[in-house]
Amino acid sequence: MQSIEIISLGIADYQSVYEFQNSLFSENIRLKTAGEATQNSLILCQHPHVYTLGKSGAAENLLISDAFLKSIQATYVKTDRGGDITYHGPGQLVGYPIFDLDSFGFGIRDYVQSLENVLIHVLAEYEIQGEISKDAVGVWLDNDLLTARKIAAIGVKVSRGVTMHGFALNVNTNLDYFNYINPCGFTDKGVTSMQKELGKSVDIQEVEQKIAKKFKLYFA
Repeated sequence: MQSIEIISLGIADYQSVYEFQNSLFSENIRLKTAGEATQNSLILCQHPHVYTLGKSGAAENLLISDAFLKSIQATYVKTDRGGDITYHGPGQLVGYPIFDLDSFGFGIRDYVQSLENVLIHVLAEYEIQGEISKDAVGVWLDNDLLTARKIAAIGVKVSRGVTMHGFALNVNTNLDYFNYINPCGFTDKGVTSMQKELGKSVDIQEVEQKIAKKFKLYFA
């Protein structure tokens, strides 16, 4: 059984957390190259308002000017994960697994599907039915209907079997911030949060604990 170190950072600046996860990522690659044991870590946190653009994303999916970005107290960062543009902010739980996939016997597709399944099972504990889309990575509600809406985004980077970046689950997220982008490049699908679906605020620390527990079950 593989052990996973859970690192809870609370609300933390995106760039600082990126540098932290990149240090863990680089160390795991160094250890693998040297034939030494790697360490699987899961960083859980929230970020101040920030839009991040993946390496395959289109800059025009950010729909606002620099001046307006500043007025809503948000920043914009180009990053090296997969996927297009997304939003992170308070009330959204972000997870960065720094995993050696070889230690779990996973390929990249298995890994992404496991991330989706972890989130789906956590949502089910709140009686929210999350679904996987055949057309887009992440977790959706009413996937095959006109009311399809995304509740969790996934964007990862994998090098030499080591992962970084990860997922973002909308718990009590201010969804207004998604109005200023084409989320993940989509113009025809909506976004939602646990709070919106349930009609009440959700204990984000409780959600974090449930996610940590599910990770230890799925990645054993």
